[in-house]
Amino acid sequence: MKTVTYIANGDLRQSANQKAWPTQAVTEEQLVERLSDAGIFAVRGHDVDETKGHGFIDSQRRGLEVFRGIDPETPLIVMLTTWQYSHHILHGLITHRAPILTIANWSGRYPGLVGMLNLNASMTKAGVPYSTLWSERFDDAFFLKGLDEWINSESIRHDESHARPLQPGGEPAAALGARLGRALLSEKAILGIFDEGCMGMYNAIVPDELLNATGLFKERLSQSALFYETGQVDDATAAASLTWLLDRGVVFHFGQDDENDLTEEQVLKQLKMYHAAVRIADDFGCDAIGIQYQQGLKDLLPASDLAEGLLNNVERPPVHSRTGSRELFAGRAVPHFNEVDECAGIDALVTNRIWTEMGFDPATTLHDVRWGDHFG
Repeated sequence: MKTVTYIANGDLRQSANQKAWPTQAVTEEQLVERLSDAGIFAVRGHDVDETKGHGFIDSQRRGLEVFRGIDPETPLIVMLTTWQYSHHILHGLITHRAPILTIANWSGRYPGLVGMLNLNASMTKAGVPYSTLWSERFDDAFFLKGLDEWINSESIRHDESHARPLQPGGEPAAALGARLGRALLSEKAILGIFDEGCMGMYNAIVPDELLNATGLFKERLSQSALFYETGQVDDATAAASLTWLLDRGVVFHFGQDDENDLTEEQVLKQLKMYHAAVRIADDFGCDAIGIQYQQGLKDLLPASDLAEGLLNNVERPPVHSRTGSRELFAGRAVPHFNEVDECAGIDALVTNRIWTEMGFDPATTLHDVRWGDHFG
């Protein structure tokens, strides 16, 4: 290996790309320097767009254009320092024939790591072989050893000794699992999908024929319907839910600037979304739901995080039918899978049922592994 091509995949949102670009530029310089130290000539696979103010691949169309100029027989590095939409480049990676290495920054400020994990999972699902590395400063022994291994052997084998086969549980646990599994297969359950395929997450879409074999089936819903239903929730209902939260000790640090602060109006809209989501889940008999939000709703409503967190809890503001005659999902959580990650949806639903059966609080919060460090 004498020459490698490297590319920078990014977000669809230009503001996110512009904010992350200075960090990406510095990281690329570090990578090129490390490769040069190893005798490797690095070629950037696409130009920086000075008009846009960044050098990320920011759409699937742009990705197609970039890969038309990349030799599929040349080793390829995908350098990531921010969240990225995997479908921007997945097409090119699927047909690339040379070794692929994904690299991410280990940072608590920019989500390159979680972006890389998403891209890795998408390639795994697509059957694309790849190697992966990460680092905080790109000069540590772990990173340099891994990079050298990839250069010389075209793959990296990580230490997996911490991962051990699951030891079968005792008879009561096995019997409980078997009983709940049989019930799910025979009674079946519905996952409400508010627009599939959030932020390019190909890995988060479970093919129906695989999902159905577990007893789960998709109800494909629309975020347009959720937006409409949010507008049908009256002010008094949202205000009552806010009072419910305040009475139980939830603290909101409100400001006056919609652009930079959390405002009371935003929270009231989030609570309307919460009521709307529960009502739609009831309409379709859903056992769990997932809201995409990041595409579409982000331009229409405040962030869905508060609604999602409340849905996943048994202790939450009561939601009633449109006529007020019924309390919906009374005494139960409505398991929600963030960003319509159907894999997390399976986990959330199964966890909810197991923990409920065992008498545990079934509240769940399944999201990303972002960053960690040693303290103390």
